[in-house]
Amino acid sequence: MISTLLLLASTVWAKTAPSTSCRAVNDKHALVRTSSGLLKGHPAPNSECVLEFLGVPYAKPPVGDLRFCPPEKILNPKRTFDAAAFGYDCPLTPSNPVDYPGFSPQAQKIVDYFTSSTGTAQSEDCLTLNVWAKPPFNAAKPKPILVFFYGGRFTIGNTNTPFYNGKYFADAEKIVVVTANYRLNVFGFPGAPGETQNLGLRDQRAAVEWVRENIAGFGGDPSKITIGGQSSGGVAVDYWAYAYEKDPIAHGIIAHSGTVFSFPANTKAVQEANWNTVVAAINCSGNTDETMACMRKADWKALKSAAASIRSGRSNSVLRGIPSFWPTPDEDIVFSDYVGLTANGSFAKIPILLGNTHTENGYYQVPAYAQGVIPTEDQVRDFMLQSFTCPVAYQAKARRDHGVPSYVFRYFADWENTRLYPTSGAYHGVDMHMIFGGSADVSGLPASTEQRRLTRLMQRLWFSFANNPESGLEKLGWPRYDPGGKTLVELGLDNKAEVKLAFPYEYDAPCSEITMS
Repeated sequence: MISTLLLLASTVWAKTAPSTSCRAVNDKHALVRTSSGLLKGHPAPNSECVLEFLGVPYAKPPVGDLRFCPPEKILNPKRTFDAAAFGYDCPLTPSNPVDYPGFSPQAQKIVDYFTSSTGTAQSEDCLTLNVWAKPPFNAAKPKPILVFFYGGRFTIGNTNTPFYNGKYFADAEKIVVVTANYRLNVFGFPGAPGETQNLGLRDQRAAVEWVRENIAGFGGDPSKITIGGQSSGGVAVDYWAYAYEKDPIAHGIIAHSGTVFSFPANTKAVQEANWNTVVAAINCSGNTDETMACMRKADWKALKSAAASIRSGRSNSVLRGIPSFWPTPDEDIVFSDYVGLTANGSFAKIPILLGNTHTENGYYQVPAYAQGVIPTEDQVRDFMLQSFTCPVAYQAKARRDHGVPSYVFRYFADWENTRLYPTSGAYHGVDMHMIFGGSADVSGLPASTEQRRLTRLMQRLWFSFANNPESGLEKLGWPRYDPGGKTLVELGLDNKAEVKLAFPYEYDAPCSEITMS
């Protein structure tokens, strides 16, 4: 099987490099009728074969009486919407710049794009999505779809960033790429007692339902929707499998550097206390009905500021805090006992592709340094095991135990144009450049030939999973996860556009020391 993957690595660049010319996109191709109206798309910059439809509303604006409420479906099919620009970011408070020792010239730019710190406009009217697709849209064989959710601790994150621009992936493969904004921090995960919880996750569901209803107009196959995410976005798509066991919509899941076991969460009491702190700061204390009415009338910027003033909680690792507003167990779409649910197989039986980077801590050390923390080697080791290596192994094995195909990767490459500092390595989030292909746009520096080769290889692999999660990767020589066999795929080892297979225990042997919770 390894020979098949090596053959793919050696031929994918030459045979399937993105086209430099394409059929002219006419007005007919650029118009798609949807439940949100008649959308007018535009050729994507640097990928003129691809049409992009930006800032498309998928739910009613969560403002006024709809603030702190589940998303409501939008129906406005008669209007014409010029989908030429990204929508607003959902309200967020980005981190301050960090003067980290040895930062490369491009490091702060990379971090700013990754952490929503480039000053893009914000508004509560932010429930929009973006679609990238290559015409014609009436092809006999519709394309698979990747719906991707950004990470950011459920506190920051946006789609208006070259980190997650879908144009290069849609140009390279026969795939439709969708990204969606969802509510964050106190707006998405308020923790208000007696109210509907986990609004940001419910936004994600509304976005995927919109995709199911409308994606055929973009040449997509609604029976081939894969949901993916990175970090807390990976956590979200793993949550999804448990929340929508009987109606997952998706036929596959891709989780980068995040599962339901990856990060510690607040207790219900802490979350409610944080909500009450914001209520008091806004002068909305009173009986329950009066409090919520007052909070819905408050200025959103004041709410954002009050939420940002609450310090993150401490975890058992110096490299990760606990955000003040995080998904809360409501036993509806977020649960309190994932260990039990997992053991019982109480999740959607859809294939999963999951993994992490080899040096996740390379990014986490930057915000830790801003707090005066320099982790020891043992602290880094424990952090990697607790948040990434062991949760990935645990979930991959659990899927396998219940007859669900799972595929596991570990990403190693450390490219010059994405390096943060001399030893940052394959840090948290750097693998996003390989799937979306935007490293040059993010860093302002060109990608090397070998980097572009690995990008194309990983795009082919991710497309193959999205197209056929059950066995698409197996047909290319990537075996289903088996803890006793060489089934973990190493990507970008020694900065080479190659694929190697390893025994999972080479990385997860110490996981016997780690308890999932």
